[in-house]
Amino acid sequence: MDPMPEPTRQTLETFENPYQDRDYVIETICPEFTSMCPKTGQPDFGTISISYIPDGACYELKSLKLYLQQYRNHGAFYENVTNRILDDLVAVTSPRWMSIVAEFTARGGITTTVTAEYDGPEDGDADAEANSAD
Repeated sequence: MDPMPEPTRQTLETFENPYQDRDYVIETICPEFTSMCPKTGQPDFGTISISYIPDGACYELKSLKLYLQQYRNHGAFYENVTNRILDDLVAVTSPRWMSIVAEFTARGGITTTVTAEYDGPEDGDADAEANSAD
């Protein structure tokens, strides 16, 4: 089997949140997500649901589509895929809160749903940054 390329977050683009003074939830449903089983190379199909409260930036939808398409030829377990998508989206948008729910279709009579969540920067992180500036 050929080596499977690594997805890259450089594909993701953002735009300025037009309502930074308000908490509101953006939900994006991606019902045609595909990745590959790292053991068999067989395709895995699922629905990725992304919910987040933006801070300064929102992700652009076409770039999200292109980013997710990179997983089509990438071998990774469900848990890795879900957490990596969360990490990449948090890295480019720095949201106040974000949740990824990955619902994969049945394989061998078993369905799997993986949920990963980001609760925003820790209060201690802001204090540590403020203190390091002193």
